[in-house]
Amino acid sequence: MSAMLTTKDVQEIINVDRSTIYRMAEAGKLPAVKVGRQWRFPADEIEAFLSSAGTADPEPVVETGADLATRLLPGVAKPLADLVGSIFGVMVLVTDLDGEPLMEPSNPCGLFAYVHGSPRAKDRCAETWRDLGSDPHMLPKFRPTPLGFNCARDLIRVNGEVIGMVVMGGVAPAQWPPVPARIRELASDLRVDAAALNSHIDEVFHPSEDQQEWILDFLPLVTSMFSRIAEERSKLVERLDSIASLAGTHRRSV
Repeated sequence: MSAMLTTKDVQEIINVDRSTIYRMAEAGKLPAVKVGRQWRFPADEIEAFLSSAGTADPEPVVETGADLATRLLPGVAKPLADLVGSIFGVMVLVTDLDGEPLMEPSNPCGLFAYVHGSPRAKDRCAETWRDLGSDPHMLPKFRPTPLGFNCARDLIRVNGEVIGMVVMGGVAPAQWPPVPARIRELASDLRVDAAALNSHIDEVFHPSEDQQEWILDFLPLVTSMFSRIAEERSKLVERLDSIASLAGTHRRSV
C-alpha cells in the first residue's frame, strides 16, 4: 500500500498554499482520498501526477503564489486583531484551515499563554482549530477546547473560497474553574505541571451570556473584514501582474 501524505507534505512538495490543495482535491485534479474530515494523498499517485504534469503546461491553480499569511497583510491584519480583542475582551486568533496560527494571538488569556509553551498543548489546539475549520456550514458558537475554556470561529472567504478562520476564545464556560480532578486530567493531557496549571486556571475571560451573544453576532462581521483584506490584496496583485505583463509586451515590441 502506498504511503499517505498529509496536506502539509503535499504543500511542501508542490509549493502552493493549502487552500489550493483542498480545491484541487475537491475538484478531482489531485489524487486524494478523504479520511474522516481530512484529505490524504497516496504518495505514488502524487509522484505520477507530478511526473505527468511536468510534461504539460502548468495549470494556473494559485493566484500569484501567495499564501494566506501574505494575502492577509500582517501589517494590517495583526493590528485589526489586536483592536478586535481589545473591544470584545477575548482572545483573537487567525489560522489557516490546518489550524496553523498565521500571527501571534491578540489579547491572549493567561491560561493560554502558560499552556501554549507546551508542544503537546500546541498540537491539541491545532487539532481543535482544524476541526472547527472542517465544516463550512457550522455556525459560530462557543465550543469547548482541550484547554478547558471555550472558543468560537467564523471562516475567512475569498471569492467564495474558504481560506482560513478567525477564532475568538479564552472564554470560561458556565462551570469554572474546573474541579481539582479535572485540572489534573487537563495537566496530564497537555503535559504540563498540575500545580502550575492550577495557578493559571482562572486567567480566562468571563463575559456574561449577553456579552457572548454579542460576540457571536459580530464575529461574522469581524471575519468579513479579514476576508476583505485578503480579497483586496489579491485584486492588487492581479493588477500588478497585468501591468507587468503589459510592460513586458511593450518591451518586446520596441
